[in-house]
Amino acid sequence: MTEERLREKLSNYKKALSRLEEALKEEKVNQYVYDSVIKRFEFTYELAWKLMKAFIEYKGGNDVKFPRDIFKEAFATGIVEDGEVWLSMIRDRNLSSHTYNQEGAIEIYNRIKNFYWEHLKSLAKTIEGGI
Repeated sequence: MTEERLREKLSNYKKALSRLEEALKEEKVNQYVYDSVIKRFEFTYELAWKLMKAFIEYKGGNDVKFPRDIFKEAFATGIVEDGEVWLSMIRDRNLSSHTYNQEGAIEIYNRIKNFYWEHLKSLAKTIEGGI
């Protein structure tokens, strides 16, 4: 992984973060906002694990291929502080993209807004500081 390619992935991730933040800032929360936040979370999550994988490769770390393994490696190497949070994101991402019910959507929305958001932002800062 070259530095240039890693910076490109980071840039794309930060754009996704910005889009997610935009949806999270909506004051009037309704079904459209829930859907928007969840969809933006899904693609931000995908970019997050791919960015972690690229960063691990850039730093010469283990060759890991699957999100669960990447999150474990990222935790072991200090890229993320709480591996359980990222493993929880896998579950919510899978729930949100394979089944749908309004009550579940509201629960996932709340976890994104009140819990995952800070970890997603922190990842960008960590990667930026490590390049």
